[in-house]
Amino acid sequence: MRSLFRLLLLLSLCAATFTFDCVAQTASAELGSETAKNGFKNEDQIRDKFNAWKTDPDAQAWLATMGFDPKAILTVFAVKPSGQKSDVDVTVETKAGKRTEGISIKLVSSPHGFNQIDKRWLAHYVKMWSIPSEVESALKLFCGETPPTKPGRSKDRMFLDELQSEQQKAIIDFFTTHRQQVLHDLFRGDGLHAATWFMVAWKPGDRTTWVLRRDEDVEHFFGDGKIDITSGGNLKIGKITVQRKGGDAGRDTGKMLQFKINPALLFDGK
Repeated sequence: MRSLFRLLLLLSLCAATFTFDCVAQTASAELGSETAKNGFKNEDQIRDKFNAWKTDPDAQAWLATMGFDPKAILTVFAVKPSGQKSDVDVTVETKAGKRTEGISIKLVSSPHGFNQIDKRWLAHYVKMWSIPSEVESALKLFCGETPPTKPGRSKDRMFLDELQSEQQKAIIDFFTTHRQQVLHDLFRGDGLHAATWFMVAWKPGDRTTWVLRRDEDVEHFFGDGKIDITSGGNLKIGKITVQRKGGDAGRDTGKMLQFKINPALLFDGK
């Protein structure tokens, strides 16, 4: 009887542990989903504030920052395109005509957080920027598309500071030469939904503060400065970090190339 009791107790404990793990995993998934939904809602709210510009003081301040005289505005129509550099497109009509401005929006809750500004497969960047073969080969090692050529910090990929010196130089030289094109594509993009403005909205508590800057000013602020390989083995273009995406539970999407910034720095930018 004692043996049977112990067996039943052990089975109960195992079942409880399994149930707790499942609940924890489900709660984690729901939290990640809820966080994403909140982010979209915030962008929706910015769009809605523009559409309510007649009574919304924030929207009036944004429009003034963008060079519009609120007294001369006839209509404002804001939409949120999907999968574009611009998160909100604002079309403003005055007596002089209509003008559409695209706004890239970064929502932050910490002064030290990082935010992705672009992420694609290396092959896409190779085509977009005409990356030469020697730089492409080096970046394939960095992203893990090509296996490491020697033992290093990771068995799946190589960090930039583990590459041969001529490979490191080729990467730095390429991004130095093509800096302006790279910055343009990272921040503004091309086409109907190019982001001509960059907004950072910071909400550490109940109050939201914001900064709104022209795309070229943002490109200079984040992109000016030294281009070099960091001690962590990533590439730095001014205040922009270039790294392998990683994560994704080992899926191939972890091999994508990612560009990140700390948007909150713009609050101190001139």
